[in-house]
Parts: sequence; C-alpha cells; structure tokens
Amino acid sequence: MSGKYYEEFEEGHVFNHAVSRTVTEQDNISFSLMTLNPQPLHIDADFSSRTEWGKPLFNSLYTLGILIGMSVQDTTLGTTVGNLGMSDVRFPKPVFHGDTLRAQTQVVSKRLSKSRGDVGLVEFEHTGFNQRGEIVAVCRRMAMIYRRKDAA
Repeated sequence: MSGKYYEEFEEGHVFNHAVSRTVTEQDNISFSLMTLNPQPLHIDADFSSRTEWGKPLFNSLYTLGILIGMSVQDTTLGTTVGNLGMSDVRFPKPVFHGDTLRAQTQVVSKRLSKSRGDVGLVEFEHTGFNQRGEIVAVCRRMAMIYRRKDAA
C-alpha cells in the first residue's frame, strides 16, 4: 500500500505524478460506447472532420478518470474510504487521441471528520497536462482518508 494516511498530507504539498499515458482512438471509442455516449464528436471521424476540431475529441469523462487515476498511487491507494465529491471540473484545452497526459495534485485543505474519529477529509486539486504542457483538465476532489490507527 503506497497511499498516505490523513496525518501524512500537508496543505500546499504538490505531487508531480510519474505515470503518464498516451490516449488512443480505441480508448476513446470504447469508453464512449461502454458509457452509452454515442456523441459523434467522440466516435465518428467523418462527422468530427467537419467540426471546428477537425478530428474526434477525446471523451472528457475519460480524461477526468485518467487524471484522478494517475494520482492514486501517490495519494490514496489503500488509505481512502471513498470520494465525497468532485467540483470545479474544467477542461480548458481539448484532448485528442495521440496526446500524452500527465498529472499533478495539490493538497488544498484537510480537516478531521466531525462524525468519525478514524478518518479525515482531504481536498485535492488535480491538474492534467498534455505533452505540450497545456492544462487540459482541472478537478477538485474531496476524499475521506483513514487516520493512522495510533492517531485515531
């Protein structure tokens, strides 16, 4: 288990995640169809060629999933009770198949739970970048994180 317990998070700390991932056309089509999203901007190259983008857009929910997934190893693997919510989700630049994504996470805030002594709440801001260093996704996430047994 490599996730951190509540006590190990410090407000303002920034994680630059080592994992990166190049997204593919197959990823985009499969995810869109598995989630019942027939949006032609994601799955129809001919349709997309006639849009302002000129090619299919990568599904933004998959981008979000990859962004948060990249953070798990460094932050919450095995130490999270669950996500409480996500907010302030933005996609400032489009993602296209062939782009390589990387992620950074900042600890925005933390506080002890008012109802459970064995957990704390940690707010993260995840930022995703493409291979050109452009921000392609931003998300705030509130996670319920276990405290160390000797701290609870």
